[in-house]
Amino acid sequence: MPMFSISGDKLSAVEQKNFALEKDLQTLIEKNLETIFNCRFVASEFSTGTHHAGRIDSLALSEEDNPVIIEYKKVESSELINQSLFYLHWIQDHRGDFEIAVQKRLGSKIKVDWSEVRVICIAPNYKKYDLHAVQVMGANIELWKYRLFANDSMYLEEIFHTSTTATGPVATAPAENGYKNPVMVEAGKKAAITRATATYTFEERLEGKNDRIRELTARIREFILNIDESIEEAPKKYYVAYKITQNIVCMEVQSKCIKLWLKLKPSDIPAGTPNYRDVTSIGHFGTGDIEFTVSSQSDFEQIQKFITMAYNKVGG
Repeated sequence: MPMFSISGDKLSAVEQKNFALEKDLQTLIEKNLETIFNCRFVASEFSTGTHHAGRIDSLALSEEDNPVIIEYKKVESSELINQSLFYLHWIQDHRGDFEIAVQKRLGSKIKVDWSEVRVICIAPNYKKYDLHAVQVMGANIELWKYRLFANDSMYLEEIFHTSTTATGPVATAPAENGYKNPVMVEAGKKAAITRATATYTFEERLEGKNDRIRELTARIREFILNIDESIEEAPKKYYVAYKITQNIVCMEVQSKCIKLWLKLKPSDIPAGTPNYRDVTSIGHFGTGDIEFTVSSQSDFEQIQKFITMAYNKVGG
């Protein structure tokens, strides 16, 4: 994945480099968890006790209060995935330890949602055998590849993701030559249509709704998923989240309208924009401080540009 600097009409290749120490990579990610993954930092080098004798590189809490485990390597290593799976199983058996760490760091009012545990691996590359292994394991694991450049730029790309869907584990991964495998891309698109978190499904959000609302929901859903094939649909108890590294837009299907919450700032919305309100200090389902109420196709057409803006700002 070459990077080029632009000077007038000339392109110059930017040299790649790497971190001097693995800890440098870890520290950089930990200090920018909110920017990259919209997660809150919980702990670094978290001990799993004398019996297990391990240390989890980074613990965090997602924007939806799910546990997050992050492991790093500055070189290609199968050990990274093995460690991550070990810590995934450990934390599921030691929920109390994680909840205590969360309360110490973020306050006693935080309630951890255990419906999903997110495991993130970050390394410069992965062996093809590792990609195959995580596909057949079925664990909820994400493989992220990074590149560090001499102009102090960093590129971070998700190359593999497994999550539980209504039809079982679904994996997405690139082809061995570095380009996306068309079969896996298509599988990812289908997974996005049926993806579920815990026991929730998209279809449940439509139960009892009239045909007008169902059709409008379908149009909104199609628009969001067509922005980028890597956008995931994650149904929750009361709403549906659409995300890449973090939520872009959350949708609640109501009886007479649809509520959309976007990952934007109130300053991003021009004064006088219809069907909008600032919910920064107002309790609501989903994540995002910008709320739009959609009652018709014409309403939705007016806010499509803001959904695209939210996608671009998240870094899609």
